[in-house]
Amino acid sequence: MVQAEARHGNGSIGVHVEGPNEQSPEDAVVLNSLSYAYSGHRPIVSDISLSLPKGSRCLLLGANGAGKSTLLQILAGQYMVGPDAVRILGRPAFHDIQLTSSGQLSYLGQQWRRDIAFAGYNVPIQGDIGAGKMIFGVEGVDPARRQQLIDLLEIDLEWRLNKVSDGQRRRVQICMGLLKPYQVLLLDEITVDMDVVGRLDLLKFFVEECETRGATIIYATHIFDGLEKWITHVAYLADGQLRIGDKASEVPELQQGKKLLRVVETWLRSDLETSRREEAADPSLRAKRPGAAKPRTTPLMPTKHMMFFRG
Repeated sequence: MVQAEARHGNGSIGVHVEGPNEQSPEDAVVLNSLSYAYSGHRPIVSDISLSLPKGSRCLLLGANGAGKSTLLQILAGQYMVGPDAVRILGRPAFHDIQLTSSGQLSYLGQQWRRDIAFAGYNVPIQGDIGAGKMIFGVEGVDPARRQQLIDLLEIDLEWRLNKVSDGQRRRVQICMGLLKPYQVLLLDEITVDMDVVGRLDLLKFFVEECETRGATIIYATHIFDGLEKWITHVAYLADGQLRIGDKASEVPELQQGKKLLRVVETWLRSDLETSRREEAADPSLRAKRPGAAKPRTTPLMPTKHMMFFRG
């Protein structure tokens, strides 16, 4: 295990970040010195090592452009990295297509929420399609689990998805994405359109999934209400690097009775001020920041995994 130190404000946090190692049977997610860059461009994430045990709920934090969405997509097997750089349930995320096709590894993220009900089916959500047709169109689903999710998310099966609100459409998408029991679930800002009650009910469902089935969840969000007691682990990214990766109980600021929002705000402001000072001293640093010049991406990008959809 490698000891790393991340400084925030006038103090510092000593955090444990896992170095390259063999995956324990109790680990659901292991990153070993993970770096990723589009061809010919600067790394978006750099030298990230982290391990998360089965049953954990990890909050993925960082400013816009810090690398959170890219990291989740790499974990989901959507971008090619070395077979030892990312291990999900002891298997390489990109190379083992069975992980996603079986539903053991599930990703609900940006591409999923923009255009399609992302459960492994390219189903347009802008057309005149009924919620019931979409939800019951997914095969191999436990009827009891399906009904539980319909009730939990308060979905009307008669909803026409081209006529309902964004929040109602999001509920249908989430339902479809959770129909098949997963072992590792990656969430990228999926609750942004949901009301407070629906979001808290969903978070409670996720706790039950982790505690009863041993599922592992990594959740990237900027909405922190109700998460203080929800999280078991924290991963904080800045400039594509992991500044904090530890149990929530081992992060000193989170043990001082402060609201999670205020703790994260302090980290973000400290990093922003540091970046501004560094760029004022050396303007060339701005162009060297991860994400400063994003490449044009197309569906034919050679490192893009073309078979990450669940069957």
